[in-house]
Amino acid sequence: MQAQLKPIPVFRTPLNVVGAIIGISVLASIFLVWLVYFHPPADIADSRLTFLPALNAVLNGLCTIALLFGITYIKRKDIRRHRNAMFAAFFFSSLFLVSYITNHALHGDAHFPTAHPVARFIYLWILLTPHILASVVALPMILITFFFSLSGRFHFHILIARYTFPLWLYVSISGVIVYAMLAHYR
Repeated sequence: MQAQLKPIPVFRTPLNVVGAIIGISVLASIFLVWLVYFHPPADIADSRLTFLPALNAVLNGLCTIALLFGITYIKRKDIRRHRNAMFAAFFFSSLFLVSYITNHALHGDAHFPTAHPVARFIYLWILLTPHILASVVALPMILITFFFSLSGRFHFHILIARYTFPLWLYVSISGVIVYAMLAHYR
């Protein structure tokens, strides 16, 4: 007697959800550009919450560790631990975003000193520009990847996660390097 195979349910991805995620990501990016480049800092004396840049680096570092655990677990087919690691990475990234917004609202944008032209070039053009561009692209990809997973669309989750993971990892690692370079040369 042959066992009956259950048909795999096909989920149609609601385009309005993906559109909403992309729209929210665009609005978030516009807000961050305004905050970093146009909003005057609230703490001109630079005396409150001065630990936030270091906290941002720690949160990016913790996100990196969680992402590396997540990829390790999924390669071992340990889905429960993979899910937990990815939720931890999302949690650390979310805390980072809150801390980043708070820091920029209070202190404005940090400028790399001009006294170190080679290091400044590396910081601005090799590291910071790709970091910013990658973070703008990563935000909607992370949200869509989570949406596919949480809504049971695992086939699509796997397809997009192959691109989301390295981008998210790059943004997390380069965020720590950006902080380290600024801290070292200030």
